[in-house]
Amino acid sequence: MEKQKKWRLILGNADPESGEEDLEQGSMEQGMDDVMDALYDEPDRKGGLGKSAPNVNRWLGDIRKYFPKSTVQLMQRDALDRLGLEQLLMEPELLESFEPDMDLISTIISLNHLLPDRTKETARMIVKKVVDEIMERLKYPTRAAVRGALSRTHRERKKNPRYVDWNRTIRSNLKNYQVELDMIIPDHFIEHARRGKALKHIYLLVDQSASMYESIVYAGIFGAILGSLQTLETRLIVFDTNPIDLSHLLDDPVELLFGTQLGGGTDIGMAMRYALDGMSNPMETILFLISDLYEGASEDYLLQQVAEAQHKGVRLINLLALNDKGKPSYDKELARQMAQFGATSFACTPDRFPDLLEAALEKKSLDEFEIPE
Repeated sequence: MEKQKKWRLILGNADPESGEEDLEQGSMEQGMDDVMDALYDEPDRKGGLGKSAPNVNRWLGDIRKYFPKSTVQLMQRDALDRLGLEQLLMEPELLESFEPDMDLISTIISLNHLLPDRTKETARMIVKKVVDEIMERLKYPTRAAVRGALSRTHRERKKNPRYVDWNRTIRSNLKNYQVELDMIIPDHFIEHARRGKALKHIYLLVDQSASMYESIVYAGIFGAILGSLQTLETRLIVFDTNPIDLSHLLDDPVELLFGTQLGGGTDIGMAMRYALDGMSNPMETILFLISDLYEGASEDYLLQQVAEAQHKGVRLINLLALNDKGKPSYDKELARQMAQFGATSFACTPDRFPDLLEAALEKKSLDEFEIPE
């Protein structure tokens, strides 16, 4: 494309009085200009798409014709923000025309209680498509991280005398009694029995603030992956001013996401209290608090819960964000106060979460994940 045409597309319509030659009618450049005009033209022409499903449907088809997928998703997002097209998402035919991405999922989830029955199935199919793609990418590294960490932890346990059930070990090794030495030479050791099959307990405590929408999606996906492992007991709790335990939906991440509700207030301290009350084995529990720490209730009460978690032996990890974006926005002062109780804050991309989880399971240092000041 000629440099002059590129600048014409960037700057918008040519000034009629300038004498400049406009784009050729029917050309690809003119088509690109038309779809951008409909979205980004002057304020007095805002709403150039026309707030009707046929017009928007046609526009969605045109942007896919002229632009690559990443640009299509950006323009869809701008259309939702600038033109207020949320109501049009109530039409299944229109939903099918959108290119599925994380922002579209966020909009669908935020509107899920308003969606009419005729749209819900289409909405679920769109959410499922994105969720399945992400799960396929993250499933293997997450499972491998958990199995590797637990295997190494188990080997370390077998070397530690405090985990040995000496009474059962002695009885089982009586056949190895050496008369000349007057002692038993054991050929195996038996550990203390564990409650149930779970070796570790994972809590995902997720803030439902609107700013956390991408973290909610990824937390739901990781929760589903971890929930499929018998060696872990996984619970996922979302909260605003009230906690909601969605652990029973971990086998269906799409249904789980539709069980969330973006927006509302934030009471992290209350959610922490709820999680602590439900723990059966705090010493073997890792609690991921996924929140930007913009507390809407008592910060003092929250800090009391953080202190209690540390006292009980819970490994508390505050994830300020679990998304693909850069450095998160968060309450730095509250994060600093939490760190004084041993609860350091981190940010983590989804691809790095398996590494973080593996280090946490093995009780290793998490310094490499810490956000620099």
